Amino acid sequence: MGAELLGPDRAEQDDVVLAWEGRDVIAVRLPQLSDSLDHILAAMERRHGMPLADLDRKAKQSVVRTLEARGAFSVRHGVETVAGALGVSRFTVYNYINSQDEQRAKRRMAQADGDQK
Repeated sequence: MGAELLGPDRAEQDDVVLAWEGRDVIAVRLPQLSDSLDHILAAMERRHGMPLADLDRKAKQSVVRTLEARGAFSVRHGVETVAGALGVSRFTVYNYINSQDEQRAKRRMAQADGDQK
């Protein structure tokens, strides 16, 4: 995720200081969310073995599903960043997200119908 490890004496207010047996041993500086998104996209490219823009439509939809679960679209300019990495428009990313929301709603309705029987 791009975190940085520091000595506890270098910790700033937003850093996470980890203690062991009552003694501060290390500080973790978490990256800004937008930096984390870049790291996540790079990791997904490594996992797929190719640029995300070269994936087929179904694989791109899967990437969007994974990114949505990880909160990528709560980051400022997240949709634009993901659209650029996938080589699609923002509109397409929104369509992928909306399509997933519709599928989830249909599954919930089907499950509710099954529970009532």
